[in-house]
Amino acid sequence: MMDSNGPTTGKPGATRYVEQAEVSSWIDKAAQRWRSWAVVLIVAVIGIYYLTGRNSTDTAAPATTHPNVPVAAVPAKLGDLNMYISAIGTVTPYNTVTVKSRVDGQLMKVNFTEGQIVKAGDLLAEIDPRPYQVQLTQAEGTLAKDLASLENNKILLARDKELYQQKVIARQDLDNQQMLVGQFAGSIYSDKGAVDNAKLQLVYSRITSPITGRVGLRLVDPGNIIHATDATGLAVITQLQPIAVDFAIPEDDLPKLETAMKANPQLPVEAFDRDLKHKLAAGNLLTTDNQIDQSTGTIKLKAAFPNDDNALFPNQFVNARLLVSTISNAILIPAAGLQRSQQGSFVYIVKADHTVEMRPVTVGAAQGDVVAISKGLAANDLVVTDGVDKLQQGSHVSVQTAAIPPGSATP
Repeated sequence: MMDSNGPTTGKPGATRYVEQAEVSSWIDKAAQRWRSWAVVLIVAVIGIYYLTGRNSTDTAAPATTHPNVPVAAVPAKLGDLNMYISAIGTVTPYNTVTVKSRVDGQLMKVNFTEGQIVKAGDLLAEIDPRPYQVQLTQAEGTLAKDLASLENNKILLARDKELYQQKVIARQDLDNQQMLVGQFAGSIYSDKGAVDNAKLQLVYSRITSPITGRVGLRLVDPGNIIHATDATGLAVITQLQPIAVDFAIPEDDLPKLETAMKANPQLPVEAFDRDLKHKLAAGNLLTTDNQIDQSTGTIKLKAAFPNDDNALFPNQFVNARLLVSTISNAILIPAAGLQRSQQGSFVYIVKADHTVEMRPVTVGAAQGDVVAISKGLAANDLVVTDGVDKLQQGSHVSVQTAAIPPGSATP
């Protein structure tokens, strides 16, 4: 059978099978081409990613190799370093007086208030003076009586001398009269002493301050009977101006102290509070003890302070600093900037390119938080004081400038 489009077979499904085979072959070829392109694309992406990541890593490498370490630094300064001997001291008054009565009697009046500053000679209290006024009157009466008796016996003695020359009386009578004149003359001296003693008791009935100082708490109230033998007095007066500070230094410091005292017998002494933060007063060394305490290995010193502002108080504990020498024109750095190793002392110096250099130095002296460098540094060299534990030779740093601690150095 013939169709208009061409010959046909007797099996219509054969044609469809041929067409499906051709389509499958085309799809397989297309898939192979897409797989090839996909492989090429993946390889290209991996290559680009690899190249880009490597360039990025290479670019960031210097930052990892040279990180900026944050540090604090201070410039070395040229100045004077004061060398001190420090010790704990006790404020000691020059004079402390317990005011007592020197006579017995009733306390009539107290003329001071507790805590008052009194001057030497100020009237503090009054004792009933009437018994001593009576004694004075009696003593003056006895003196007047004996004076009259002395004058009478002198007249008799003059008459007896004339009678003796006329051979009227015996020599014994003349001698007896002379003896009576001497006895009454001696009584006059005794009577005058009694009068002076009565006057003195009247003076003692008015109790005055023996020194200038501050009065403590009152120990006796008016109206009480007091005695010269009483163990407790009326009050205690303590001298505050000037005042002293007693402190002890190790015997090892004695040679340098003696050397300093030869140059200046009155060495400056400063008194600080317990925390060594606030200076309370400034004075001078007064004296040293004459022997070393063998039990402690120290020698006692005493310093005098004017104490015009009453900053020092008796029995107060203070920190005394005795200036023994001054190192002039020294290179000064904070003690925190000085590092030590087996090779010796060194510091980290910040250079202009913000890298650090380990520089060996020679320490001249140290006082408190300040160190004097005798070799290895110059003025204005920037010394690292904080963050040194992260540093090594050539490290890159970011610097925060600190201040040199005050106290020991005198710029």
